[in-house]
Amino acid sequence: MLDLRPVGYVIGLLVASLGLTMLAPMGADLLAGNGHWFVFFESAVITILIGGMMSIACANGVTAGLSLRQTFLLTSLVWLTLPIFGAIPFVFGATGANYIDAFFEAMSGLTTTGATVFGQLDTLPDGLKLWRGILQWLGGVGIIVVAMVFLPELRVGGMQIFRSEGFETGGKILPRAGEIATQIAGIYVALTVACVLAYAATGMGGFDAIVHAMTTVSTGGMANYDGSFGAFGAGVHYVAIVFMILAALPFVRFVQLLAGTAEPLLQDRQIRAFMTILGFCVLLIASWLWGRSGFVSESALRDALFNVTSIMTGTGYASADYMGWGTFPVTMFFFIGLVGGCAGSTSCSVKVFRYQLLFASVKSQIRQIHSPHGIFTPRYEGRPISEDVLNSVMAFLVAFVLSLGVTSVLLGMTGLDFMTSVSGAAAALGNIGPGLGLQIGPAGNYANINDTAKMILAIAMLVGRLEIMVVLTILSVKFWRN
Repeated sequence: MLDLRPVGYVIGLLVASLGLTMLAPMGADLLAGNGHWFVFFESAVITILIGGMMSIACANGVTAGLSLRQTFLLTSLVWLTLPIFGAIPFVFGATGANYIDAFFEAMSGLTTTGATVFGQLDTLPDGLKLWRGILQWLGGVGIIVVAMVFLPELRVGGMQIFRSEGFETGGKILPRAGEIATQIAGIYVALTVACVLAYAATGMGGFDAIVHAMTTVSTGGMANYDGSFGAFGAGVHYVAIVFMILAALPFVRFVQLLAGTAEPLLQDRQIRAFMTILGFCVLLIASWLWGRSGFVSESALRDALFNVTSIMTGTGYASADYMGWGTFPVTMFFFIGLVGGCAGSTSCSVKVFRYQLLFASVKSQIRQIHSPHGIFTPRYEGRPISEDVLNSVMAFLVAFVLSLGVTSVLLGMTGLDFMTSVSGAAAALGNIGPGLGLQIGPAGNYANINDTAKMILAIAMLVGRLEIMVVLTILSVKFWRN
């Protein structure tokens, strides 16, 4: 019988901690003097009480570490439970949202997807703007810890290849996780503070700088304005580009850099591939824009650099409505969103390293066909890739494509058109944010799609954030029988 008390204890503590963070937007509303602060006070009381009671009820089952099955459950239920409570301020608050809209927004925030159902963002109370930023910021640091600690131990999606890259948990997940989380959190906070200062130095107001730093470093992409980053100047755009790229790199490399070792950061094949793909796509889009306008301009290069970086890292900001750029850029944006950033970052989607492992396997198979009697072992970073890692990557890629297809069909069955269904499914599973088309594209939002589609997309965000295989394992009959 699976003991759920350790899982419930940890989740209760995290829910109570989420309630405590609601005091920050309450303070923002008090400072703004808008009277909206009481919404967060009520929400905080409800969340802290329920989380606290859950922890107390499960405290007698606490153990030194979690078993593998308990870890699978914890990893999944945290991302399901926190949005349930994170939605409360949206229901009680000025948005007047129904619970489905509120849950969609909270799930989008915590999974750092960045899709929104709210329009007229410019008029939202400061507390709600800050709350959206906090949800994304918490989700960003959370997914790094999950990627560096839990997913390698769970051996899903090929993440086990990174166990030797930085941290070894030694089989007991929670004790070692605290040390890893502390180092990662330090880097994460430092990057956020640096981003706040850089935004402020380039002309962004103090409050906007704080909120947008949270949603930039988390590669979440929720902005304070309906025009996203179109409301800001060139200097702000370049700051965002730099920090979106930094947030899409493996955070373990920053830890090693602070320890005095720069070589892993400079020699990382995944980072080099990410930067190469990014640079190539920027040049293609910029050349297209220059060709359309008939002259070379800095603004076209900046728009290409900003929006390609935003989509590829899964941030989802927009500095312009790229739906009006023509069919080629729109097609490019769809596919680069499925590339993603590096493993162990706040970025999203398939991740660069999986494509590298796939290509290494294909190359090995081609060489085997040419020389049937030879022995060709696929390698990554100079090390042989084990069969279980390759199988895990192949399983993930197949599951991702199938999930994309199933989600697209389900969305189509709710009445959405083809482009909205396919791009919405990709945006949710890849945690990218904006889709394609007039409805959910960079100039729109998800407000006008039906409630059934919103719930499908919210579930897809969860599945994508948990790297798909974790959720499929939880849903298997064998998991519960054993």
